Amino acid sequence: MFNSLPLILILLISSVFAVAIFRALRLPAMLAYFVVGLALGPHTFGLLPDSEANREFAEFGIVFLMFSIGLEFSLPQLYAMRKKVLGLGGGQVAVTLAITMLVAKLAGLNWATAFVIGAALMMSSTAIVSKILAERIDLNSRHGRLSIGVLLFQDIAVVPILVLIPALGAVHADLTDVLGIALLKAVAMLLLLFTIGKWLINPWFNWVASQRSRELFVMNVLMVTLLLAFATKMAGLSYALGAFIAGMLISETKFRYQVESDISPFRDILLGLFFISVGMLLNLEEIYNNVGLVLQILIGFMLLKALVMVAVVRYFKYETGVAIRTAVILAQAGEFSFVILALGAEHQLISGQALQAVLAAALLSMVIAPFLVNNNGKIARRLVGSYNRNSDKVVEEIEHSGQHLENHVVICGYGRSGQYLGRFLKEEKIPYIALDIDPARVLEAAAAGENVMFGDAARRVVLTAAGCARAKALIISYADNRAAMKILHIVQESYPQLPVIVRTVDDSNMEQLREAGAAEVVPEILEGSLMLASHALMLLGVPLNRVVKRIRLFREERYKLFKGYFHGMSDVETEDAARQQVRLHSVIINNGAFAIGRTLNEMQLDVFEVEVKSIRRPNSNGAVLDQQSQLAEGDVIVLLGLPTGLTNAENALLAGRVANK
Repeated sequence: MFNSLPLILILLISSVFAVAIFRALRLPAMLAYFVVGLALGPHTFGLLPDSEANREFAEFGIVFLMFSIGLEFSLPQLYAMRKKVLGLGGGQVAVTLAITMLVAKLAGLNWATAFVIGAALMMSSTAIVSKILAERIDLNSRHGRLSIGVLLFQDIAVVPILVLIPALGAVHADLTDVLGIALLKAVAMLLLLFTIGKWLINPWFNWVASQRSRELFVMNVLMVTLLLAFATKMAGLSYALGAFIAGMLISETKFRYQVESDISPFRDILLGLFFISVGMLLNLEEIYNNVGLVLQILIGFMLLKALVMVAVVRYFKYETGVAIRTAVILAQAGEFSFVILALGAEHQLISGQALQAVLAAALLSMVIAPFLVNNNGKIARRLVGSYNRNSDKVVEEIEHSGQHLENHVVICGYGRSGQYLGRFLKEEKIPYIALDIDPARVLEAAAAGENVMFGDAARRVVLTAAGCARAKALIISYADNRAAMKILHIVQESYPQLPVIVRTVDDSNMEQLREAGAAEVVPEILEGSLMLASHALMLLGVPLNRVVKRIRLFREERYKLFKGYFHGMSDVETEDAARQQVRLHSVIINNGAFAIGRTLNEMQLDVFEVEVKSIRRPNSNGAVLDQQSQLAEGDVIVLLGLPTGLTNAENALLAGRVANK
């Protein structure tokens, strides 16, 4: 223990600094672990011995990675996306694997090695792609959905690969017999576990959870995962396959999210150790001697994957621009590429120059992947002129819909919140135009007669086309702070007078969004908590008027738009409390009022410490009145202030008691 402690410390210190630096550079943490393994491995400084014990320990990283994939695996989701998953994903995997194997065979490698290389290079990085698409708010776009569908099929394809590689590694055996037996074992084990196992796991987890011990619950998850991993290994398959099955079984229970939360620290640390072990496999000297081959493999497999993806997407009748964007997003290798290569090396199916060149090419592809994914749209527009024209067509359609609107509301995002808001606006006969990047949702809502258009609200030209220059308000109805900040930046630059209301999940970013220009920020959790509190207080016997007052006071503290209220008979308060309560008050300019023919600037109402909230002129057909407008008989002025100030301000407007300058 004490002899290995310095090595553990070196490993921890190196990993902490490397991950921190890569995070700061917005690169995946996985690459940091590769660098640590490369720097400390036997082919460089030699601080980490390449021992069998270390490799076996690192294999637990693969086990927990596959467990997590199984946990996130959803049969209903698979069925809902079956066309994208089975069609696009199956086409990409089959064609890429076949061509890569053929090229490897022509290069003089045997079929088993060619299969390992093809299986590794057909994979793409779920971690990189999903993270960047989520940050760019592209998950619901056409290219985003296609990419996620293909990634989902690749995750499924890992399962038979994990069965085939150990079978291919069997020596002195008939290949057909070995593969047949391995597949039969896998199918038998899956059937057994999903019949008997599914029947056992729910009551077992219920019993463990009833003990109310988090320690016991976590140990139980580890036990089930490792037990099934061991069972598949004993059956001549792989640890990873058993872990995947364990994840799928637990995903069918109500404890799925708790398990995912509890297991993530183990998974991330062990997975980091696995990638360090892969980095230890890299030999810089051998890579340097074969740098030409590495670059050929890198360029060759990325171009091949991109071309195959374009062909498959076009086959399913998507436009060329969308096909190119999807191809660019999925051109890199993925996490499972290294799992497959490590498993192939363990079973002596790949080694030496071939292993080093493919490892290095896969690693380099993931280094450049963030740049490609972030710029997929620009690449598609440069390569396909029609994609630019289609983008212009989208803007023209929005412009055509928005050009007749005035004093309308622009809704960014037409999910549930946006649709509920649209219904309220329609009831009040307030015109609106909604923007959304989900084409299926846009088609359905537009078919129902709702004014929703396909478009990315984070683009300046789209907001301009939606008539923001003539709009009365803009509302961001989806809870994504990064997107909201982008839209606020555009609005502040181009339409500084346009008020923006932002929906957010909680109140942690309220001030930041307000500083960016939001007129108001509405946090979901806060509003839900207020409703919960009001119902709880009423059930506990607190009078309704007191509950309403509590909620109103809290809202006034958090929302400036809720500041003040119109006082009524239901507002039962003590005399002292009433004097201290800010409220709203409407003053009607009657016949003979002093304020007729004067402006509010001339009236100097601010000396009474009141604020003018609005000025309304009946039957004025929407005319906008402000502090410079001359007041006329019948005008209604809404004031905000303390009762004393409101009384003095009303006297000044009606009787002419104007403060001295």
